[in-house]
Amino acid sequence: MKIAILGGGNMGMTYAKAFISRKIVSKDELLIIEKHDEKRAQLKLEGVASLSADIDESIKNYDILIVAVKPQDFRVLSEKLKSYLLESQMVLSIMAGIQISQIQDLLNHKNVVRAMPNTPAQLGFGITAFTVAKDASFENISVVDMLLETTGKSIFMKDESLLDAVTALSGSGPAYFYYIVQHMIEAGKQMGVEENVAAMLVKETMMGAFQILNHSKLSIDELIAMVASKGGTTEAALNTMKQREVGPHIMEALKNAENRAKELSGGA
Repeated sequence: MKIAILGGGNMGMTYAKAFISRKIVSKDELLIIEKHDEKRAQLKLEGVASLSADIDESIKNYDILIVAVKPQDFRVLSEKLKSYLLESQMVLSIMAGIQISQIQDLLNHKNVVRAMPNTPAQLGFGITAFTVAKDASFENISVVDMLLETTGKSIFMKDESLLDAVTALSGSGPAYFYYIVQHMIEAGKQMGVEENVAAMLVKETMMGAFQILNHSKLSIDELIAMVASKGGTTEAALNTMKQREVGPHIMEALKNAENRAKELSGGA
């Protein structure tokens, strides 16, 4: 199997490094196409893969083409790519917002897979949902699953329209946690705790809470009840959140993210 990655940005390099470290391909079997000279020079120093500045006839030698460019750059890229595509090649898009049907139309190519990764993939803790074109084979699904799991976990979704919800939940999700952590640290500072100490307390608390959440058989309500004793400090904080409708506002925020994903997928 030979893989070409179109775009040498953060996610493109995340997959390139994961494929090499997991021995999915060798460096000679992996190509990164990066149009920016400065970025390409940086990638050359890393020595992860073969490099090219543009799409040419050699792209026909690769079995899987991973499109990791910005969505707004895809239309121009597609004009070059469709001239060389072979029917047997699989196109795996990790671009946000561009539907499989749009990619198929722009490339005049049927064998398309769409995935929505998130940034923890950079450390091998990602969660990536993916969906495939209608006529995709079971073998294609298995190959994509194997590739995506080099950066964490993957989940196959039959209904492509749910990828907008995936974008809101997990694609954008890390930023929500960073936002909460930021404000918890700020609260600590206002209470007189030094910033580095507050940051350590909050980050370690979040990590520990995740481990319990991930391993416990209790429901989330039961886990909350374990911490929030009657009349205690946790209950005081939670009561404030409930009074200010923090929960409903979080749900509203995620629905707005989903709506924006739907708007972006309205056209390539």
